[in-house]
Amino acid sequence: MSPPSNTSPRPAKPAGLTLSRLLPYLWPRNDPGLRFRVVLVLALMVLAKVVTISVPWLYSRIIDHLSHPASVATVPVLLIVGYGLVRILSSAFNELRDAVFAPVRFRVARDAAMRSFMHMHQLSLRFHMDRRTGGVTRAIERGTEAVETLLRMSLIIFPTLLEAFMVIGLIWVMFDWRYAGLILLAVIAYVGFTFAFTSWRIGIRRRMNDINSEATGKALDSLLNYETVKYFGNESHEATRYGDAQTRYADAATQTQYTLGLLNFGQAAIIGTALMVIMLMAGSDVAGGRLSVGQFVLVNTYLLQLYAPLNFLGSIYSSIRNALVDLEHMFGLLEETVEVADPAAPLPIAARLHDAPPVSIEFRDVHFGYRRDREILHGVSFQTRPGHLVAIVGSTGAGKSTISRLLFRFYDVWSGHVMIDGHDVRDYRQDDLRAAIGVVPQDTVLFNDTIGYNIAYGHLDATPDDIERAARLARIHDFIISLPEGYNTRVGERGLKLSGGEKQRVAIARTILKDPRLLILDEATSALDTHTEREIQSALRAVSAERTTVVIAHRLSTVVDADEILVLADGLVRERGRHAELIAQGGLYAAMWAAQDTGTDPQQEAGREEETFLV
Repeated sequence: MSPPSNTSPRPAKPAGLTLSRLLPYLWPRNDPGLRFRVVLVLALMVLAKVVTISVPWLYSRIIDHLSHPASVATVPVLLIVGYGLVRILSSAFNELRDAVFAPVRFRVARDAAMRSFMHMHQLSLRFHMDRRTGGVTRAIERGTEAVETLLRMSLIIFPTLLEAFMVIGLIWVMFDWRYAGLILLAVIAYVGFTFAFTSWRIGIRRRMNDINSEATGKALDSLLNYETVKYFGNESHEATRYGDAQTRYADAATQTQYTLGLLNFGQAAIIGTALMVIMLMAGSDVAGGRLSVGQFVLVNTYLLQLYAPLNFLGSIYSSIRNALVDLEHMFGLLEETVEVADPAAPLPIAARLHDAPPVSIEFRDVHFGYRRDREILHGVSFQTRPGHLVAIVGSTGAGKSTISRLLFRFYDVWSGHVMIDGHDVRDYRQDDLRAAIGVVPQDTVLFNDTIGYNIAYGHLDATPDDIERAARLARIHDFIISLPEGYNTRVGERGLKLSGGEKQRVAIARTILKDPRLLILDEATSALDTHTEREIQSALRAVSAERTTVVIAHRLSTVVDADEILVLADGLVRERGRHAELIAQGGLYAAMWAAQDTGTDPQQEAGREEETFLV
């Protein structure tokens, strides 16, 4: 299997296609309660509009009644009371509609956001190393807001259009085709102008979103690397990069505001012209005795009642188009191909050591690279017995960490097989496979939460006693209880409040708590001082004694007791055996041992190609 090639940016999707992808969330097959709410909202929307268009008719009847000399002394009490009740009913139906629809809006937005978030975790490590985390999270955030905007605006735009058609039909029946035709023409001109102008503006909005994502990503990257920025005194450089993106965003946002003003003016001109012509026609008919004063008021009231939401409809439509852009970006994340997929019929695999014996591992002629033009492993083959401790050593770039990533199935091999318990790792569900493997990485990253939470992350159902037991084994319990807040001490962003050794011991504790059948130690004691390293090594030996363990090591003194040592060089296993055997051979391992013993670092002299995870 070859690595996937880089894909070009996807073209913009039609608005109808983007909206159609939202419909399954709005009408879920397995949630009849949500569907009932949608139907009820539609019914309330129609009732509200029927009541609303009766308000001007009652008002015109009151005016006609009071305008006749013979009826001036009589107050149309029933008409006035009915007029007031109808206005109250119209408001009641609208508010009830909004209340019924509110749970639907937020439920749909939550479901869309959750699906996008879960899909991000299903994508391979390659995707996440090629994308800015800030840009991805911002796309999901804007997409969630877009879902709420679209559903909220739908409660305005659809009732408004429904009211427009109902008013046109009534005017045709109550007056004549001229009035209905003029209003219809005004509505068509209004909608057509809005569509055309907003379609032109959409390119500016897309550019503004892209610049905003860039600025957010730069800010996040800079703040996450706060210490590095300080080490090199590059605060001004970071501010310049961020400021440049913000300046370009401000320019795009200003253009958006200017064009929005032009859009609103054009819409107001269309409605204003229609209103003027209607009033001239109605005034002429009143003067000629063809319409009453009440009918003059009626037709103008209908137009004014229609004008208010139609004028607002321009801004609504702009918001909808902008939301469609954001929604398209979020749905675009869902279109990212899942490079590492689960099999259709996965095999079972036990996760915890107390459920099954240690695993066996085999690499069979494995070829793999992170880029198409750069292969890292050129046919690696080896096999380990269950319960053995295997060490992998070699120069930088030899492929040591790649071995652990392939075991975890962060990537799939180009060719060959990675086997656990006699089956290819591609035959297992990824969740099941990874539950059986525990990793203590070289670069430990902690969640911005408490120490107790970070340890418990290895087994979320663990009791406080279990957490404390794991902390004791990792030789960090005494340090934790010396803190004022103990296990409730927050570790800060990425664990910055802890030292490197403290973070690494937390990582060891949570891996112990996980109780995996396979333990991978990737330079697990590299951040520790000599005294602490010896303490941790004794704890790790006790934990490793019962399970299959793979140790990726730079300091060879930490692997002298391994059951087997694999020496990687040039993407191949060049030597293998126990420490004494490899020393006796006088090969690569012996040279590395001698170099470290004399204080030199062969990795600085080997000139090997470094592993790269860029795609």
